[in-house]
Amino acid sequence: MPETQQEKSPQDKRATRRFGLRLPVAVATTENGAREMPAQTRDVSARGICFFVDSAIAAGSGIEFTLTLPPEITLTEAIRVKCTGKVVRVDDEKEGKVAVAAVIDEYEFLAEP
Repeated sequence: MPETQQEKSPQDKRATRRFGLRLPVAVATTENGAREMPAQTRDVSARGICFFVDSAIAAGSGIEFTLTLPPEITLTEAIRVKCTGKVVRVDDEKEGKVAVAAVIDEYEFLAEP
């Protein structure tokens, strides 16, 4: 039987549910002077995020990003969340995109403008 996102193998260190979401997000690294780069999420959890970007971000880099969680995840209304974290893995992907996985160290909910 294939493993689903809810079922975890003994080697899987993930402790929270991941949501496979394709959301636009602007990511800034602390190493590049907070220059934002466009990205698209692959999946999001309470403790981490994986997103696609055009060029790699070094593992260990600090990042900041803001995304809007849709109502189907929040079960209420869309919620904007500002996050800071650290890149833990970088993988080559197809079509010139790079998959970057990061842990989320801090987050805050933002008021809608």
